[in-house]
This record gives sequence, structure tokens and C-alpha cells, in this order.
Amino acid sequence: MKRIGVLTSGGDSPGMNAAVRAVVRTAIYSGMEVAGIYRGYSGLMNGEIVDMTLGSVADIIQRGGTILYTARCEEFKTPDGQKQGLERLKQAGIEGLVVIGGDGSFHGAQALHNLGFPTIGVPGTIDNDIPCCDTTIGFDTAVNTAIDAIDKIRDTATSHERTYVVQVMGRNAGDIALYAGLAGGAESILIPEVPYKIEEVIQKLDRGVSRGKKHSIIVVAEGAGNGMEIGQYLSEHTGFDVRVTVLGHIQRGGPPSSTDRILASQLGSHAVNLLREGISGKMAGTQNGVLSAVDFDTVFTTPRKPDERLYGLSSILSI
Repeated sequence: MKRIGVLTSGGDSPGMNAAVRAVVRTAIYSGMEVAGIYRGYSGLMNGEIVDMTLGSVADIIQRGGTILYTARCEEFKTPDGQKQGLERLKQAGIEGLVVIGGDGSFHGAQALHNLGFPTIGVPGTIDNDIPCCDTTIGFDTAVNTAIDAIDKIRDTATSHERTYVVQVMGRNAGDIALYAGLAGGAESILIPEVPYKIEEVIQKLDRGVSRGKKHSIIVVAEGAGNGMEIGQYLSEHTGFDVRVTVLGHIQRGGPPSSTDRILASQLGSHAVNLLREGISGKMAGTQNGVLSAVDFDTVFTTPRKPDERLYGLSSILSI
């Protein structure tokens, strides 16, 4: 294999640039050429392909987002769109592709693999919702961003003796809420994978008040409920002074943490080496701290569950 391509797709996550850098530099170190594809599968279909050099990825390891830009592309989900993308790859002389993104991005990579084109996926998403790997690129940074916000909100909550509902990202996976809530000392953590009753949240608030507690933090993943609606309900049924903060896309941006930079560097380089070994249709990740390669089919069919031990610990520590 003499020439490979790299693209980022779906939602951006801190550390994607570090992964792109690792792909480009590992490939060049191994004697290969590298092509960068702008705007994910949409850019692939439109032929937005440029040659990349060592200088193309200089001074990007510390930057959030992705220098290759990213986009969602419904057309690539169709057989015609996939064939068009494959033709663009062949026209550009690209013999293998590294796709950095989440579940949807991996489905696109698998489609190309099924058409006989070598592909490797690298898990990049702040939600940490990809099974068969220890963690995804961007998750650690997003959690730290949420923790920083929770710490600041707690200062105000304490000063004004208020209850705050903090909504974080996570439609189908509550890992950001769970990890940030545990690290931030939240009184209640609501995630989509675990059913809850709002009455139990109120009971916990009442217990806190009965022992003299004057402020509380409730962290809710967006997939577990609307923060504004939860805040309004609590205000109406408790009489507490309740405020709501929705962190939103602030969780996607910012310089990646050292953990994400190192993980992205490892996985980007690992992806190139897998392609060099003739391996395709797999996700490059880590399992128990060891580099791994898992079939896309296994990734798609493996149920993903939150860390039940951490969730149980959060309940114990927030009594």
C-alpha cells in the first residue's frame, strides 16, 4: 500500500487533530503518501481531497475540532453514494482509508470495506458510546470540561443556597453525566440507561435539607430528560430555588487533554499499521489498555452498558 486517505466524520471531538497528525506522520514515516479528505463522506463524494505532508499537521496536536472539517452525509448511506465515494478514492490513487468518528462514520467505513476497499475506523466521539474499546477520543476532555463547569456552578449554588440542574451531552449514552457527576460530587445523576423516578430525586433533596444541606447539584444527560423541564418540575414540587444550566456544545471544543492526545496518537498510528498489514473492516482501539482491532460487525452488535459499579458508587457517595 503506497497511498492512504484520512477523514473525520460526524460530530467533532477534541483529539481528532491529534489522530489525523498520527495517521499522516506514521504513514510518511512508513514510506507512504497521505491524502486528507475534507468534510467527511460529503467531501469524499465531491472530491475534496488534498495531499498532506509533515507540515500539514504541524502545531495541531493541541487544537480541538478537526482541521479536515466534518459533516454528516445522508447521501453516502445509499448504494449510489457509496459507489461514488469509492470511485473518488480510486481516482485519487488512494488504496486504504482511515475513518475517524463514531458509529455512523463506522457504518460508512464498513460499506466501503464491503465493496472491497480497505478501511480502518478510529473511535472519535465525546459520548464514549462505542463498545469494544476502553474509551473514545474526546471523552476525557469533554468530562473535564463538564467538571470545570460543575465546580464553578457549585460555587454559585453554595453562595445563593440554590439547587442547580446541569444538563450535559449524551442522547443514548450517559457516560459524560456519570463521570462528571461522580467527579463533581453531584447529589443526583440521571442517565438514559438507568430508569429513574423524579420523586426519588426530590426525596434525596429533602434528605439533604433535613441534615442542613443548603445547595445541591443534579447532573442529567440530555437523553435522560430535558434539563429545563426537570428544573421546572423540581421548582414547582419542592419550593426550592432551582436554576438550570445547559452546557451544550461547549463540551465539544477546547484543547484535548493529555489523555486524549496520547490515545489519539496511539490509535491513529495503530490504524495505519493495520492497513499496512492488510487488515480491513475493523476498529482500532484499546481493550484493557492494549491496542486492539475489532470487526465492525462485532462493534455494531455488541450491547454497550454504562459502568454499573461507578453508578452504584455515585449513589453511595451522594447520600
